[in-house]
Amino acid sequence: MTTDLIKVYSTVWYPDCKRAKKFFGEQRISYENIDIEQDPEAMAYVEKVNNGNRIIPTIVFQDGSILVEPSNAELAAKLGLKTKAQRQYYDVIVIGGGPTGLTAALYMAREGLEVLVIEKAGLGGQVGITRVLDNFPGFPGGIVGGEFADRLTQQARQFGVEILQASEVGRIVPQGTYLCAITVDGVEYGSKAVLLTTGAQYRRLDVPGEDELIGTNIHFCVTCDGAFYKGKNVLVIGGGNSGFEEALFLTHFAKSVDIVEHRSKVKASKILQEKVASRDDMKVIVNHEINAFQMNNNRLHRVIVEDQATCEVMEWQYDGVFVFIGLSPNSRLVKDAVEIDPFGFVVTDKTLMTSLPGLFAAGDVQAGSTKQATTAAGEGATAALMIREFLKEVG
Repeated sequence: MTTDLIKVYSTVWYPDCKRAKKFFGEQRISYENIDIEQDPEAMAYVEKVNNGNRIIPTIVFQDGSILVEPSNAELAAKLGLKTKAQRQYYDVIVIGGGPTGLTAALYMAREGLEVLVIEKAGLGGQVGITRVLDNFPGFPGGIVGGEFADRLTQQARQFGVEILQASEVGRIVPQGTYLCAITVDGVEYGSKAVLLTTGAQYRRLDVPGEDELIGTNIHFCVTCDGAFYKGKNVLVIGGGNSGFEEALFLTHFAKSVDIVEHRSKVKASKILQEKVASRDDMKVIVNHEINAFQMNNNRLHRVIVEDQATCEVMEWQYDGVFVFIGLSPNSRLVKDAVEIDPFGFVVTDKTLMTSLPGLFAAGDVQAGSTKQATTAAGEGATAALMIREFLKEVG
């Protein structure tokens, strides 16, 4: 690791350490994690700066300043993230700062509407942590996901979009002809139209041991956590395109990368299968189900797997696990307020409006979306046009 990174002195098991590292990961902030239980010098340093106390996380920033057990709000303030808007009322509020939300916002701001975007994690959404976008029109050589997200954010701001980061909407409440977006901190922002573009998140396995190991030895983002496994043996769960693409990227760090799929066949494209098959440091295992993760000293010890053909249960040993088994919609915010389909995706009409007047939805959270960056941007543009017509009607 380079020496100019933020240093996080932590342990693998302490909840506040996990929370702080999750915050940095969500905001796509690079940091160096130092486990004080594995590094006596780090332990001594933590005790020194905390007057003999062993307090974690202790976080040292590039300017030499230190925060001890900081809240997410304190981290956001230190990083200069804007978490409070200039006004209480906007023409349109967009909840979610991925390609759909940012595209919609810049389209509407370009036409003179006052637009507020509220994003709890890193701007750019899933695209921001994608290694390379090689199928987005206009980039024949591909573009790094983080760079694409930064460009889109800059473009939205150039058109006057106001963007809040590290800020989460907890409720959307109708107030007469208006909708009120209330953050988890209790700040209220009003508007006549709200666009929900909260996207989707990686689906979990929901097996014993998974929750306890997430952020320690179980991960959902290779860009964020792959570098922790230099020279290690890693397992990727999921035989689709995402699983194969991320597994190939992991070979830049790991000594070996295996892919396991619970079905009898993988679903990855032929070209990805050929790339994996051509490598000596990769292996694909099908028809095996993950039953549990065993821990030892708060770390991954064994992966419990069942061969679905023979019903044989076995124990595999890996240093880390990355899970890519599909997406679940981030629709919890509105699940009791609007119509959703059996899978949790938000149902809209042809104008992209939900069953709650004035509330629109687009992108990965919407039922029927294609879960592609290109179409996400297109759906954002469509939503902007539909909202513009809606605002003309309601005056």
